[in-house]
Amino acid sequence: MAWRILVAEDEGLAAMAIEDELLREGYEVVLAPDGQAALEAAAQQPPDLLLTDLRMPRLDGAGLIRALRSSRPALPVVVMTGYAPAGGAGAFARQGEGPVALFAKPLDMDAVLAALRKLLPGP
Repeated sequence: MAWRILVAEDEGLAAMAIEDELLREGYEVVLAPDGQAALEAAAQQPPDLLLTDLRMPRLDGAGLIRALRSSRPALPVVVMTGYAPAGGAGAFARQGEGPVALFAKPLDMDAVLAALRKLLPGP
């Protein structure tokens, strides 16, 4: 069984490039163009990990993380942003919740893939 990664990214070309890399690594990928669409996709097929941008229309990444973790606090999250928040990944980390990794855009996909391998161990 492949791990399912929900990718919330409003830049279409970036989303497709990320999807290509993840598929090549054997992950199942669900793309969402914004936080609201990602929330709807997660209701249909719960992801094993959320990979999200922060600045998106309709529902931003921070709101998406809070919404998904309200029902699944252990969900691992990888944040990708050109606008890192004060406090870095710690801005999203809450006691008792799953891990958060933060990456600056443009993405270093090798570093992101290494983080995914740590967050989603092999079968």
